[in-house]
This record gives sequence, structure tokens and C-alpha cells, in this order.
Amino acid sequence: MEEAQRLLLQRSRLRLVRELQVAPLWDLLLHKGVFTQDMIEEIQRAGTRRDQARQLITDLQTRGRQAFPAFISSLRETNQNDLADLLSEGCKFPQLRPLDIKPIEIGLRGGKGETYGKIPEYLPTSVRAVTERRQESALPSAATQGSAPDRSQRNSDMVYVLKADPCGYCLIINNVNFTKECDLSSREGSNLDCEKLEKRFKSLHFEVLIQRDLKAQEIVRELQHLAKQDHSALDCCLVVILSHGCQTSHIQFPGSIYGTDGKSIPVEKIVNFFNGTHCPSLRGKPKLFFIQACGGEQKDRGFEVDSDSPVSQLHGSSVESDATPFQIHPCNLDEPDAVASLPTASDILVSYSTFPGFVSWRDKQSGSWYVETLDDVLEQYAHTEDLPTMLLKVAHAVSAKGKYKQMPGCFNFLRKQFFFMAK
Repeated sequence: MEEAQRLLLQRSRLRLVRELQVAPLWDLLLHKGVFTQDMIEEIQRAGTRRDQARQLITDLQTRGRQAFPAFISSLRETNQNDLADLLSEGCKFPQLRPLDIKPIEIGLRGGKGETYGKIPEYLPTSVRAVTERRQESALPSAATQGSAPDRSQRNSDMVYVLKADPCGYCLIINNVNFTKECDLSSREGSNLDCEKLEKRFKSLHFEVLIQRDLKAQEIVRELQHLAKQDHSALDCCLVVILSHGCQTSHIQFPGSIYGTDGKSIPVEKIVNFFNGTHCPSLRGKPKLFFIQACGGEQKDRGFEVDSDSPVSQLHGSSVESDATPFQIHPCNLDEPDAVASLPTASDILVSYSTFPGFVSWRDKQSGSWYVETLDDVLEQYAHTEDLPTMLLKVAHAVSAKGKYKQMPGCFNFLRKQFFFMAK
């Protein structure tokens, strides 16, 4: 697309997103060769009408010279003349008939040929570098092919694009003090976890919201309030829960979180507040959950490993002596806390601090193993690695700690790679 056409689209973007009726356009844009059926279906999966309009405008800019006049023509054919006139300002295009447009030759997604790509406002350095290396190795030499087209965004349709700043809300619920009636101990060290994560996610361009010491019904209200917000201008949503937890009867996945009144909330219910039915403005956008709580009362003593294993080297070392709070002594014992669960839905990742049924350890002076390790990994790798890769690093590090063992994990239902906005 020519630069003047691109500028017109950008200048009119807000009005297009607000007013564009996308549904009547699909058949016309397909017939005129502006988009393929796969591309249209992906745009339709973007979520609300506004999300679809926003994605259509973004993708339109990659479709070549014929796309812009064909789009204006389609607007007129669907009686969206005001928008057509707005985009025609400063540029005169003839009203095109279907026969005037020839399909644009493109390769199939995931197949051979030139791959369709979006133009994201933000892609991590590692994604760009890997993409460029793959392209350079696949392209013919300039001597035989001539100058090659710019394909630096070739694989961006496999990465969630974060273009808003802030990129989304981050709600942290930090339960420390519980009522005497519920017989749950105070979670000393959790405030340090909360402070670390608040600072970390602010640095990753989230708008951080913090709620402390909430009863079960208050947790539900906060989650429902966040889910009902308009996330259309944002790119993702993140929820952190620091509390006691337990096993519970369930339909899909185990795990519940305690409010400060001792009443529990199933994690699958927490996640469902943000599904496509209850939170349409987050459809197609990543929804991330980090749970530090207890999954049960079992204590994992681990198992014997080969002598050259990094885990076995911890026994008897200074690292184990740092973990002496795990001796059976009430005043020194770390507090047990974590499990998470989620329904089988797309664009969701739930990271939980321990295997279902087992305790999760928290040091009163330094905070929980899981949050401390997660914060360290994010600090070192958020600018280069995707989230699942970083969570593997967290799991590896936490699993090597202490006399008693802990195994973090995650349920990953993301459709694309997720990189934090760590510029």
C-alpha cells in the first residue's frame, strides 16, 4: 500500500474503529481478493466488532496497492458512504467494479510461498532476529532474484502483538490476615511478594491494581468488576492471587483460593469470569493468571537422583542450609501455600506455584519461593524470552530448592507466543 493511503487509514483509524460495520464487507473483500478466507476468519476471531475493525485496518495496510481502492469500493457497495468519502479525501480513486480487481497472489499460511504478515507496533528483539535469520536463509540471492521485499514481520501472526501502553490491567489480590474463626494463619512474607510483583509488572507496562485482605465475596466482586471493564483499547489482562488455598471438588480442574473469611473460590470460577462470554472485550487476547496458594496438605520429600544431578548437589550444601526453615519446628517453618486451574479455553495461561494436592512454600523473611523466582526470571529474561519458556526456568529453579520439594507448573492454552513489552 502506498504511503499516502496508509496515512489516510491511520488518520481515520479512530473513526473507522468506532463506526465501521465489518460484517457486510467479508464477501466483497474475499471476492475482490483483498483477503483470503483464512485471513477473514482470523479477523473475525479478534473479538468484538471494534476489535475486528481494528484488526481489519491493521491487516489492510499489508495487502498491496489494490487493497485500498478495493476497500473504499466495498464501503460504497455496503452503503458506508461517509467512511468512503472520509478515506477518499485527498485521493481520487475511480469507483471499482468487481471485474476491475484481480486477486492478489499470496502463499498459504504455514505453507510455501510468501507468508501473510501483520505490522505490529511491538515485537520483541528475539522474535525479529529469529524471523530475519529464517528469511535470509530462505530467500534467493540478490544476484538471481533482484532486491527482496521486506519480510521482517513475516511470523508476527504467531505472536501476540502488544501495541497499547499500558498493555493491560494487572490485578494483584494479596491476602495476608485471616479472621480467627477460619483458623488460617497469617501469611507473613506475602507483602514482600506483592511489592516485588507490583514493581515488576509496572516495569512491563501494566497498569497495576492492588487489593488487600479480601473476603471471598469481595474477591468475586473485584474480579467481576475487572472483567466488566472495556479492554478494547488494551492487549491483555493479568491476575495475581496471593492467598491460602486448598483442594476442592471440581468439574474441570482442582484448586480453590481462600478469602480472608475462610470461604473458598474455585480457580476455574476465577478464570471463567474472563472467558469470551463474560468478558467479550478480551476475546482473542491473552489472559494470564499467577496463583500463589496451597493445593493441599501433602509435603513432597522428593526422590533420589543420580549423583551428577544439579538437584542432588543441593543436599548438604549452603543452599540447603539457607532452607533450614524446613526443619520441623513451628516457629521457623515456612508457611505452606498453591494450585491453579482453568477451563479449556483459548488465550489463557494459568501459572501455579505447586502441583495439585501439595503445599507451596513461603519464607517469612524473603517471600515465597515461587514469586521470588518468578521475579528473578522476569528481570533477566522478559526482554528476550516468551512466557512459557520463562515459566520452565521458574519450575526448574524452584524444583531444586529445599529439603521439602515444590513443583510449579502451568496450564497453557495460548494460541500464540506471548512476550512481555519489556522495552
